[in-house]
Amino acid sequence: MSFEAAKAAFLQGLASWRAGRAAEAEAHYLAALALLPGRASTLINLAAVQLALGKPDAALLHAEQALAAEPGDADALLHSAHALAQLGRLQEALAPLDTLLAQAPQHAGAWASRGNLLRELGRLPEAAQAYRQALQHGADEALNRYALAAVQPGDAPAPNASPEAYVQQLFDHYAAGFEQHLVQGLGYRAHEDLMDLVHALAPGRWFDGVLDLGCGTGLAASRLRQVGGPLHGLDLSAGMLARAQATGHYARLQQAEASAHLATTPERYALVLATDVLIYIGPLDALLAGLRRVLAPQGLFAFSAELAPEPCTQGWQLLPSLRYAHSPAYLRAQAAQQGLQVLAMQPTTLRHEQGQPVAGLLVVMQQA
Repeated sequence: MSFEAAKAAFLQGLASWRAGRAAEAEAHYLAALALLPGRASTLINLAAVQLALGKPDAALLHAEQALAAEPGDADALLHSAHALAQLGRLQEALAPLDTLLAQAPQHAGAWASRGNLLRELGRLPEAAQAYRQALQHGADEALNRYALAAVQPGDAPAPNASPEAYVQQLFDHYAAGFEQHLVQGLGYRAHEDLMDLVHALAPGRWFDGVLDLGCGTGLAASRLRQVGGPLHGLDLSAGMLARAQATGHYARLQQAEASAHLATTPERYALVLATDVLIYIGPLDALLAGLRRVLAPQGLFAFSAELAPEPCTQGWQLLPSLRYAHSPAYLRAQAAQQGLQVLAMQPTTLRHEQGQPVAGLLVVMQQA
């Protein structure tokens, strides 16, 4: 009887997970384990769900319990590595991957994960070799060539933008704990600083039509609602848009890629805000051409950008962090090309990573 009840709870967990209801799936898997403790398949699925929920301690515990029941299980080893990585124990996270690759040297996912760990550890030549192995064994072509270009630019030219699937998966994964991680964990406040800058440049102005480009969970929505409306939001991540919808601040939300949307939308805006959007785009020609198209006369485009290290001959660069950075000269040249006036360009610290500040720019451009 307990076996049938445990099986039913397990199947409910699978259904919830496939429907995108991670918290519900976790509850079902825990119920299945209470009825039938130690079952490896339940433990492995539970670890995967807890990784998605941002619970690496619990995920690691259950992955290790699965390995005790089924030593060498590939999924349990991968979940162990990913949990250790989420906990910041990057060097330790290599061990389960090495175990997996020793028994399955053609495991593309393990090679890709190993490349990611080595990249974050700053061991870039080794990371490049891992990404080459991942590609050789059939890993996602676009994603791993993108990562390879970030750690070893000479191997291949950097793509013009991050793969859309990568951005979607990244932010769908982080949607639940995004604000706490970004604001509290990394000290992020570019959205607040940009709104302060807009207020300083246009005190008391009401913006008739506002677009939150790359709106995420709606971090900037309450401030934007104070200066204009109706407020529209755009993002690639369905998970982020669901969180933004829950704020109640947006008149309209849409899932789309920024440049493509700006090239076709019939809407016009007096203010467009974009924080942490340019870090996923290299050349900005299409984006700024779209901004020129949708901005009303005297409309403002306020955005943050990561500062490219010098020398930066082409004006933008794909960094080992998998983010794009831009030079001030490039931003000014692109603005001039599109007929946009640069009202402000201020240096700032965008966030802190591993205790180190990430240098960036706060920029406001105006339509003629």
